[in-house]
Amino acid sequence: MKEKAEKVMALCDTEEEYAQQMSEFLKKHKNLPWELHTYTSVEDLLREEKGVVSMLVVAESTYCDEIRSLMPQRLVVLSESGVVRWEELIYVDKYQEAEEVLKCLIGIYMEIADVQLPRLQRSCRTVFIGNYSPVRRCMQTSLALAMSQILAQEHPTLYLNFEHYAGIAELLPDMQTLDLADLLYFLNADKDKFRLRMQTMLKRRGSLDYIPPMKAGQNLLAITAEEWIGLLQKIEELGEYEYVILDLSESMQGLFEILRLCTRVYTLTREDRLAKSKLMQYEQVLALYEYEDVLEKTKRLDLSYIRRVPEELEQLTKGDMAELVRRLIKEMQAG
Repeated sequence: MKEKAEKVMALCDTEEEYAQQMSEFLKKHKNLPWELHTYTSVEDLLREEKGVVSMLVVAESTYCDEIRSLMPQRLVVLSESGVVRWEELIYVDKYQEAEEVLKCLIGIYMEIADVQLPRLQRSCRTVFIGNYSPVRRCMQTSLALAMSQILAQEHPTLYLNFEHYAGIAELLPDMQTLDLADLLYFLNADKDKFRLRMQTMLKRRGSLDYIPPMKAGQNLLAITAEEWIGLLQKIEELGEYEYVILDLSESMQGLFEILRLCTRVYTLTREDRLAKSKLMQYEQVLALYEYEDVLEKTKRLDLSYIRRVPEELEQLTKGDMAELVRRLIKEMQAG
């Protein structure tokens, strides 16, 4: 008999290959709110589960009335036919991407959750890396994304884009997708379940996590400096990420305060006279408002020698840009 866990999700599907693959996928997410028990027969499920089951997830073809005797807090059917056979039950599409199945399950669990999602305890603090330049078209976002993806290969990394028009087709949300604005709303309105909410919103490219940037950049202007700082501090409190890459813009309040939070700031420039003038004015304003500490941890870069930036995000981990980023990371980690 399995040891009783404080919170249990039992997954039961007689399709052994699916049960195994889904179980392996879920177990990779070590910060989930339940201990996972997987079964490929109803008999084993009924025999083993004697404690309280928070979530019981059963394939449609496996479901039978007997499993109701477990009295789970939530009973979810993995729909295989697309037909609602039991009106009183909750359905999740079995054949969508595993990441989407997980988000649906977390969303259902939030209705009964009374505590925040447990997390891995990390001994190190989160490193925030700022990317900001007053100079336009200087490859700031390309650098930030390249650094994010390369760091994510070995470290838990989150990318956040704060530009008015992010312009990254692969990362932009459709109108139904929750974005950075929604994350801020949940921080203010539903603090106790923030970790769970964030889990349902996270997107992934390869090993990199990101929150989709705001669909309407005008919303950036209405967010106060205190709200941005509160969001970043909350993300740090979660303890999930070693690195958070911030792709910043002047479309946000509190830009200098956010730069002050960063361990390292990368400011890109160009060699033309206008770019130099903009950079000089920016640095003078920082000094005027007593943000000399931001200047001290800023590294200025001119990437004009990089002639070709890959169009595909995954290709940013190769070529001249990637070589530069690896040198920057090594330099930063060396202190």
